[in-house]
Amino acid sequence: MLNSLATTTSRTTPVAPHLLREDFLRVKNERKLRNREAAQALGVSEGEALAAFVGEHVVRLEPRFVDLFEEMPTLGAVMALTRNEAAVHEKDGPFEEMSHDGPIGLALGHAIDLRIFYRNWSSGFAVREATEHGAMKSLQFFDAQGHAVHKIFLRDHSNHAAFDAVVERWRMRDQIAGLEVAAAPEPAAARPDSAIDVAGWRSAWAAMTDTHQFFGMLRKFGLARTQALRLAAHEFAYPVAPDSLKRVLESAAATQLPIMVFVGNHGMIQIHTGPVRTIRSMGPWLNVLDPGFNLHVREDRIAQAWIVRKPTSDGIVTSLELFDAQGENVAMLFGARKPGAVELDGWRALTASLPALDRGEALA
Repeated sequence: MLNSLATTTSRTTPVAPHLLREDFLRVKNERKLRNREAAQALGVSEGEALAAFVGEHVVRLEPRFVDLFEEMPTLGAVMALTRNEAAVHEKDGPFEEMSHDGPIGLALGHAIDLRIFYRNWSSGFAVREATEHGAMKSLQFFDAQGHAVHKIFLRDHSNHAAFDAVVERWRMRDQIAGLEVAAAPEPAAARPDSAIDVAGWRSAWAAMTDTHQFFGMLRKFGLARTQALRLAAHEFAYPVAPDSLKRVLESAAATQLPIMVFVGNHGMIQIHTGPVRTIRSMGPWLNVLDPGFNLHVREDRIAQAWIVRKPTSDGIVTSLELFDAQGENVAMLFGARKPGAVELDGWRALTASLPALDRGEALA
């Protein structure tokens, strides 16, 4: 059956759930793969693979995501996971201070800190999966292509009764296996540099008073993110070596400099604020392995790294921003700070210590 399923995840015709279940379990068990890896081996999305088991150990949830997700504080301390193609960000703790403004939500807990973009959520499932370590309970949310935007895993000390109540309250009436996925939209063609008002862009950058203004500026000037950095004045953005992440994490760990680590996708951004301690390389993966915070980054997928300096009413705010070969953001790092506070001197010194590349080297 494997060859019959080996198609790309841009396919919009669903695979028969019973065929997918059989092949998924065989491939997963024979190759000792994680769910996401087994789905990729079959040429389907993770969401499709999971939805094939609806009616067994998977429950399809009502897609009223704002109301559903704002019940997460009832679960107590859990593990929240957000990832993209090159980075995985895991935080332990409770959901706290949840709110939303239309389709944009926030979770502002001390441990779990999220920026939520519900308009890009398409399906959600509750999973009770038997593993060699016992039963694992989770809530998993996916976009229209079947790619995971966020997952929540219960720990032994989580509120399992609350989980059961959430699942019962939000389960769809019809539990039908299978998931139809949409083709990914074609990325917008980048405008040529000659069509960009570079002088206006640089002037707008210099006039920033808040880092959140940056995304609106990108839209106004019609810029892709890496193009925006490349066309910025050198005092505000310059490339550094793609392996700068390891140096920054190891230096922050050695000095216990508190940092912020952002990892996201188009449905979720997850943030760690605080020190990092245990940095380990394992094959292509660079890892932070700390109690309460794990980070896993595929260093071989970091194609560009930039130091970015944005003016704000509190002074310059500096970030290390990492991008893959398609120009998609892998992760962003800042010095730990709150609005109204100036940037940490230690963070500014650390980022300044990274040797700058010329723009030609960055794009080679």
